[in-house]
Amino acid sequence: MIRNWKTTLYNYRHAALLLYFVPYMLWFGWLQGNARPEHWAGSWIDTLIPFQEIFVIPYLLWFFYVAATVGYFLVCSKPDYFRLCAFLFGGMTVCLAIYTVFPNGQILRPLVFPRDNLLTDAVRTIYLADPPINVCPSIHCFNSIGVNIAIRRSELGRRHKAVRWGSEVLMVLICMSTVFIKQHSIADVFAAILLAVPFYFVVYRGAELARAFRPAPIRTRKVKFENP
Repeated sequence: MIRNWKTTLYNYRHAALLLYFVPYMLWFGWLQGNARPEHWAGSWIDTLIPFQEIFVIPYLLWFFYVAATVGYFLVCSKPDYFRLCAFLFGGMTVCLAIYTVFPNGQILRPLVFPRDNLLTDAVRTIYLADPPINVCPSIHCFNSIGVNIAIRRSELGRRHKAVRWGSEVLMVLICMSTVFIKQHSIADVFAAILLAVPFYFVVYRGAELARAFRPAPIRTRKVKFENP
């Protein structure tokens, strides 16, 4: 039994990458408690987007979407797991650096909810737990984009059309949810998309180019010498 336990730990030692969340949460928590916004995210487009509490559902599904995808690749596909972690953790670190250098926030939240129901109660809880600071770029949107890219480029996504398109729809709904529940500005969403572009080329396209330009191994031919 001890041998099986040790074997399991060895086989899944790559799960140690998830320890990234320890310094991430410490850094993010410090920012949430100490950062004072000096820049305000917003756009005239935000004034055209109504508050819709129904979008709190895909907003909360984000937690399952990210965790389930990371967990699946952790167990089933090491290459996809490593690429996804590189994309997510790299982008999240850049976001924290941006929040540190350019503390930002938003003032889009409604002072009074237009309706009173279970969904608005959920939004109210989110508001209390997550102050409207450190919002641009949106990590919610960036991670959703990263997870969707990982699924689409994986064997799972290529084989199962329903999984691929389901991920696409959920990603879009999650990004929409951030602006419809007034947790983020549309500017935060576009900033997340802009941040995702270079990470996509570095993590995915860069690896493909490296393989394409890798020099082919030199083949040697054995020469047989015959005794005179």
